[in-house]
Amino acid sequence: MLFLRIALVLSASVFPLAVLAQSADGPASRLSVELNAVQDVGEACRLSFLVENLTGTTIDEAVLETVIFDTAGGVVTLSLFDFRDLPVGRPRVRQFDLPGMACNAVGRALINGSSSCIVNGAESGVCQEALSLSSRVDVELLG
Repeated sequence: MLFLRIALVLSASVFPLAVLAQSADGPASRLSVELNAVQDVGEACRLSFLVENLTGTTIDEAVLETVIFDTAGGVVTLSLFDFRDLPVGRPRVRQFDLPGMACNAVGRALINGSSSCIVNGAESGVCQEALSLSSRVDVELLG
């Protein structure tokens, strides 16, 4: 009987820790990339992204392969967008210019995948696995 009580007390004290550990790696773990604004700047369209690293691990370097489509659906360019370092829980804004393109000509953007994702000095799959995309503007962000 005493053994059963000890087992119940131990399982009750360990269970919350298991739930906390699971939530850090579970569905809530994400790399949120939001296309927040588009703005014509001179002869270029500037894309502004709000990025939030909610993966639980600092990303030392994130480079995402990005495809830009025009409003007719044709591929305009394939580029590597260097989002640089992404600390955990600290929002970052990153901007990229599309030279020679007006913003009203941009139809949508596709995050084609992760070209480089460095965590603790080594390549990681977290940038691709935890990627969550959204857009606040008329330009759709796909992934």
